Amino acid sequence: MAGPLPTVSEQIRNGQAYYRQQRGAIRFIAYFQTFTNTYSSVAKLKALYDEALCQEDVIGLSIGTRPDCVSDEILDLIASYAPAHHIWLELGIQSIHDRTLALINRGHHADDFLDAVQRTAHRNLLVCAHIIVGLPGETRGDVLETARVLAGLPVHGIKIHSLLVLEGTALAEAYREGRIHMLSRGEYVETVCDILELLPPEMVIQRLTAEGYQDIFLGPDWARGKMAVLNAIEQELDRRDSYQGCRYHSAGEQGR
Repeated sequence: MAGPLPTVSEQIRNGQAYYRQQRGAIRFIAYFQTFTNTYSSVAKLKALYDEALCQEDVIGLSIGTRPDCVSDEILDLIASYAPAHHIWLELGIQSIHDRTLALINRGHHADDFLDAVQRTAHRNLLVCAHIIVGLPGETRGDVLETARVLAGLPVHGIKIHSLLVLEGTALAEAYREGRIHMLSRGEYVETVCDILELLPPEMVIQRLTAEGYQDIFLGPDWARGKMAVLNAIEQELDRRDSYQGCRYHSAGEQGR
């Protein structure tokens, strides 16, 4: 939609109206989701976070950002809300492997993520890590190494995404030319189940698959069916007689 975005207050009220009617929701966490939601001055961020938290029935914030965009001053601001609110800081790592981060032009290193997590750990904030399964050049072993590293960190939640090809990206050109391998649904499901087995039982699984923006979505086609993917993950865990954390203690010293 062209033109200025609605205010934070308007966005929250619109979302509340929908989820009250469709899901019977009564309490809400304001999700600062798209792009980098700590990329501004402390004063500007405080005004936006305050506006969200003053809305009726909003009990907390979930703030999505990059690990290289969380200064100590910004972490102190976010932590100041924690005593009275439910606060999540969502950090996109995608992969723990620097060669992959360079290939996909993330613009940061794995050490930036590790540093951000450690600086957040003593501030009484909940940390959620985002990872992508199926990144170019990565094997299943590479993905599981990312999971093992996260399992040993003070990370409280995870969002697992499949690699999606979206129109207008460098990946779209490579996809059309057949220069990248896209995982099948079966490969994705098996890898996600492997990840779940390695993660601590108490880690909150906030997402198991992603759909992307349908108007610019190119592939893979199986990712359009979110519920089918979720059902397939559940069926694979049943087939294995498996569950989250069943291999956690055998994944090495976790350091938690």
